[in-house]
Amino acid sequence: MGITLGQGFGAAEALTGESRSAQHPGSPAAPLTAPLTAPRSFRLRVPATSANLGPGYDCMGLALDLHDIIDVVATPRRDGDRPQVTVSVEGEGAATLPRDATHLVVSLIERIMARHGVGMPDLEVRAHNHIPHSRGLGSSAAAVASAVIIADELLPDGLTDEEKLQIGSRVEGHPDNYVPALRGGVALSWQEGDRFHTVPLIPHEELRTVLAVPDVEQSTAEARGVLPEVVLHADAAANSARTGLLVHALTSAPELLLAATCDRLHQEQRRAALAPSMALVDSLREAGHAAVISGAGPSVLVLAAGDSAARAARSHIADHAARTDDMWTPAILPISRAGATVEEYPR
Repeated sequence: MGITLGQGFGAAEALTGESRSAQHPGSPAAPLTAPLTAPRSFRLRVPATSANLGPGYDCMGLALDLHDIIDVVATPRRDGDRPQVTVSVEGEGAATLPRDATHLVVSLIERIMARHGVGMPDLEVRAHNHIPHSRGLGSSAAAVASAVIIADELLPDGLTDEEKLQIGSRVEGHPDNYVPALRGGVALSWQEGDRFHTVPLIPHEELRTVLAVPDVEQSTAEARGVLPEVVLHADAAANSARTGLLVHALTSAPELLLAATCDRLHQEQRRAALAPSMALVDSLREAGHAAVISGAGPSVLVLAAGDSAARAARSHIADHAARTDDMWTPAILPISRAGATVEEYPR
């Protein structure tokens, strides 16, 4: 948690409605309500995600059974002016992430609470990060989902499901990664004006996911930067057909996954920036496996029909790594049916 966020509006602009200070221009904002009268402690689990799934660019994604774990201890403020905030990080990002209120997730929590007229309490956040950063596995979406759910737990009246959807989607800029991180499972999402919408997809019982994670990182902004501003009508039409087929394959006909994951909008355009990843995708697809770039890469995701196909894909990844001397870590990971989930704090 606490990494660079997605391509969205940013924390300040992501909150729905007017800011409290904007309600009466020129007048000071009303005092914030005291955040807590008694201590609160809880543990949050938030899953990794994989977006696009081939042709479903910026609109389709799924949650993976790989989680960041965040322990939260909130207490009434000892100092009335500013909350006392400490952040500790183990695992991914331990060497680089802030340890105070400048942490992006903490900043988003505070803004959400202020928008609801509530001050932030003293906060201790202990993050145990397992989702690889800058690998196309939704680490920024997991960070945003964790902030939204922590704010929901700390606000006296919580957040509505709609607020959770809109705030996080606006911060991320698109909901393909964020919605599965928030709600789990497989989701199809879209935007109308400044509002985001989503529907869950029920995956076929034989659907399996295989992940190949490299030892290199890829900036999401850089990966998006190489995409052309204009696409051919034929490519758009082809992707529309494959996206429709992908919904059918994921939910009803996994034997069609290879055909359904063909993409003409973003993967080939990123080949130069993702050469080892695209070489693995090519090798897997030539062997009959429905392989795609995970999110903005460089991880690779395989959608498999059944356990045998998943094991074969995992073996193919290991063999490819041995042949090419590229460092890939293959794993069969179930789809996480649950999104960001609050659990009892372990004592």
